[in-house]
Amino acid sequence: MGTLVKTALTSAFGLAVLLTLAGCATSPPRQSTLDVASIDAGAQQLMKRENVEGLALAIIEDGQVVHVAAYGRRNVEKDLPLTKDTIMYGASLTKAAFAYMMLQLVDEGRLDLDKSVADLLPRPLPEYEDYNDLAGDERWRAFTPRILLTHTSGFANFRWLEPDKKLRFHFDPGTRYAYSGEGFYILQLILEEGLGLDVGKEMQARVFDRFGMTNTSMTWRPDFAANLADGYGLDGTMEPHDERSSVSAAGSMDTSIADQARLWAGIVRGDGLSAASRAELVRARLPITAPHQFPTLATETEPRNADIALCAGLGVVVFRDTTGPAWFKGGHNDWTGNMMICLENGKRCVVMLANDVRAERIYPELTRMVLGETKMPWQWEYNFVH
Repeated sequence: MGTLVKTALTSAFGLAVLLTLAGCATSPPRQSTLDVASIDAGAQQLMKRENVEGLALAIIEDGQVVHVAAYGRRNVEKDLPLTKDTIMYGASLTKAAFAYMMLQLVDEGRLDLDKSVADLLPRPLPEYEDYNDLAGDERWRAFTPRILLTHTSGFANFRWLEPDKKLRFHFDPGTRYAYSGEGFYILQLILEEGLGLDVGKEMQARVFDRFGMTNTSMTWRPDFAANLADGYGLDGTMEPHDERSSVSAAGSMDTSIADQARLWAGIVRGDGLSAASRAELVRARLPITAPHQFPTLATETEPRNADIALCAGLGVVVFRDTTGPAWFKGGHNDWTGNMMICLENGKRCVVMLANDVRAERIYPELTRMVLGETKMPWQWEYNFVH
């Protein structure tokens, strides 16, 4: 965007045209043929059925935001409404945004996705305190940014899930998919120790500022407190919003639905990336054979995954829809349910953020309202869908 503006016509008319074509973050939503009133009504009916306290929705068509809405409450106890600018927890949507940022470094020649971590860090990985557990197992040398971005590290999701809380390999890196936040910790280490970058500042400048995401940050900001969503669990119990003080590539992003709409519209358009890197983001790398995303280390297989070519992309999961290539990323904890799905044909996306984990139950139906019938593998993403 910055380069385009610098080279644009200097007349007011020329600049206005350029910003419109570039999808300026401050532009109003474009007109859509979707019946958004019916979608809004349908979303609220589904929320009522499943006792969902708060849900926010964004719709993208042709790479442009066409609808942004928020329903319900950000805090039930105080009867505070959820709005388009309410600060919500981005959870693991952070990983996909981080992958997008890393691809900018690839375009600049500062990072090689296929270079060994042994060559990207100034010291061997096990010499770092957090990775002493790997001493004596040379398989860490097989790590590359691509392997870590595709969740093929061989680690559990988090080391604290292990019986002894220690990091260990469950399979050789690069041989199968098993979702792991631990891999993203290593990616963050590569950028910080190997390239000398501040990941929080890089995300702010390269992602959030680029798309005008004024209500998004990798760490807590005091101004967030004025319009903040607390979380609600399966039993309706409230959990106060966590004021995260440390940057985590695996999931520290606070954001709003208005900002997420800008983000995914920009990414599906390919803003800020070369054509090659935009393609690389969603290129099918390794087939995913497990019946469900969680538990991550299960060895059972699901034949239906092959029917839609379910595969790992870079920080996202890709599949073959009836309309063509498609990709998605979820974000979850016990009080949060987020989902982003994009169809390459028509650059159509739906983004759903919820401060109530029960919202995940209605996402298949809500997605159909927006995108129509798709091959989205809900049974893989959510174990309760069959």
